[in-house]
Amino acid sequence: MTLKEKVSRKLENLKEYVGYLKGYQSRTIEDLKRDPTLRGAVERYLHLSAECVIDVAEIMISELSLRKPEEYKESIDILGEVGIIPDEFAFHFSPVAGFRNILVHEYAKIDLAEVHRHLQKDLGDFEKFSKYIIDYLNKIT
Repeated sequence: MTLKEKVSRKLENLKEYVGYLKGYQSRTIEDLKRDPTLRGAVERYLHLSAECVIDVAEIMISELSLRKPEEYKESIDILGEVGIIPDEFAFHFSPVAGFRNILVHEYAKIDLAEVHRHLQKDLGDFEKFSKYIIDYLNKIT
């Protein structure tokens, strides 16, 4: 399987998850507090979206023989350092890896306001990331 095929599969998943999340954007933080099923769905799709980003970064790092990251956040930063995505965007977007860690490992400490903020303000960043990756892959293939 080629780099483009591997990454494209992950980006398709990301597009699907972000699509689900967009369907929840009209929901308020009060809705999330009242409805544990809704809250779980939003948290899970944010987690899966972040996971796709990290997977894409790690696939590209491995396939392009870039330096190895020591943590998930750094994998996104590396893509910025080498010009696969704009460095400024990488700096802005890489904290999504830390948010993923909170969703996965510190679920008792999840801040609903933070979850709601990501839902309302950050879905476009997942789409930008995808566009930057696709643009890069189209240049090299």
